[in-house]
Amino acid sequence: MKHTKVKDLLNSTTTLQEVNAKGWVRTFRNNQFIALNDGSTINNIQCVVDFENTPEETLKRITTGAAVSVTGTLVESKGAGQKYEIQVSKIEILGDSDAEKFPIQSKKHSLEFLRENAHLRVRTNAFGAIMRVRSVLSFAVHSYFQQRGFVYVNTPIITGSDAEGAGEMFKVTALPFDNTPRTEDGKVNYKEDFFGKETNLTVSGQLEGETFAMALGQIYTFGPTFRAENSNTSRHLAEFWMIEPEVAFNNLDDNMDLAEDFIQYVIKYALDNCGDDLKFLEGRLLEEEKSKPQADRSEMALLEKLNFVLENNFKRVSYTEAIDILRDSTPNKKKKFNYIINEWGADLQSEHERYLVEKHFKCPVILFDYPANIKAFYMRLNEDGKTVRAMDILFPGIGEIVGGSEREERYDVLIEKMKALEIDEEELSWYLDTRRFGSATHSGFGLGFERLVLFVTGMSNIRDVIPFPRTPGSAEF
Repeated sequence: MKHTKVKDLLNSTTTLQEVNAKGWVRTFRNNQFIALNDGSTINNIQCVVDFENTPEETLKRITTGAAVSVTGTLVESKGAGQKYEIQVSKIEILGDSDAEKFPIQSKKHSLEFLRENAHLRVRTNAFGAIMRVRSVLSFAVHSYFQQRGFVYVNTPIITGSDAEGAGEMFKVTALPFDNTPRTEDGKVNYKEDFFGKETNLTVSGQLEGETFAMALGQIYTFGPTFRAENSNTSRHLAEFWMIEPEVAFNNLDDNMDLAEDFIQYVIKYALDNCGDDLKFLEGRLLEEEKSKPQADRSEMALLEKLNFVLENNFKRVSYTEAIDILRDSTPNKKKKFNYIINEWGADLQSEHERYLVEKHFKCPVILFDYPANIKAFYMRLNEDGKTVRAMDILFPGIGEIVGGSEREERYDVLIEKMKALEIDEEELSWYLDTRRFGSATHSGFGLGFERLVLFVTGMSNIRDVIPFPRTPGSAEF
């Protein structure tokens, strides 16, 4: 008999039918009640074993973590909290699990312990829910852009350019470390390397994406990116996924409209399709918040917060206005910020971004027109000569979730900016071609997918929303 998913069994409209279910034992009580889960839903199905007619040896093998196949009759449950259960007529142990050695027991584990067992943590309710939400959000990303005629572009993972200009990249090389070829002046001779030049793992597909947008009109990338930043924080990963749309003929206002509409779409899609998982994660968050001081607790429950983003327009504020607000704020005056805001031109930190969102405006915020000297070379210079057409979207609990800009489409201005930053024109001649041949206004943004998942699931550490986190000193599994 073909087995039926637990989710489909629980949503069934027909009882007294013989069914087969396969999954993993969450708990086994009184030698009689199996809580079975197959990953299709946060909910378990109760399987009632006829223990008097089941061999003792079989009963001993029904342990937490064991994989089993149960066949029986689907009936309305007499117990509270469940609609149906299976009256088991046959049970087969597919894979044993030593109860004394299996790390994931039916008790509360710390998130740090679960990170150390990332290959098994998905068998818990919380991580099963997070990964299902992540999967649905991923589908929603593609759905949004495909419905609107965007072309999905796969940009290189190995690249010879540094889109951010930050230099914090992982090198890709096939050269031997014990006998590295050197030039006459003692530098590594990359001409003898696999690609004949210095190459790295990409920090962004934006520059390559721009070239496609200038032919296909509107494109998006969605793939892995890498940052060699030694940032051991709850918001940073060395390997993460980025969503980067790029649209020809869009200015900064169009870009802000697109980003806001996109974010609201994917959050609504998750609310519509992950109800049980999000409800569970909301309860988990409420329990976690009880241990925090009142001042540190979220003002809204998870579902309320998600709906708040859907129901409220994002507040659009210039960087200059934001600096004035922060400079005059109580935490700045009382020196409660770790980074005190004294003057225009400061690079905003997460604490400043969260203050604007959570304390001052109390809604998502889009900051725009940043100082040119704290933003990337490709952002369009404003008429004032000191700010660029950049934008960041700030979310409660997260800080920056989106960064984007109108691109500098003027060849002469772009060349001057590259010279000032000592960026090699020859290295990026292919990028400059988009300004030489048929240049036009165009804009785009990047959204760190894990930060989106972080916000939607209510988790507080980015390491808990990616299957196998890569962080400084940690590349397990």
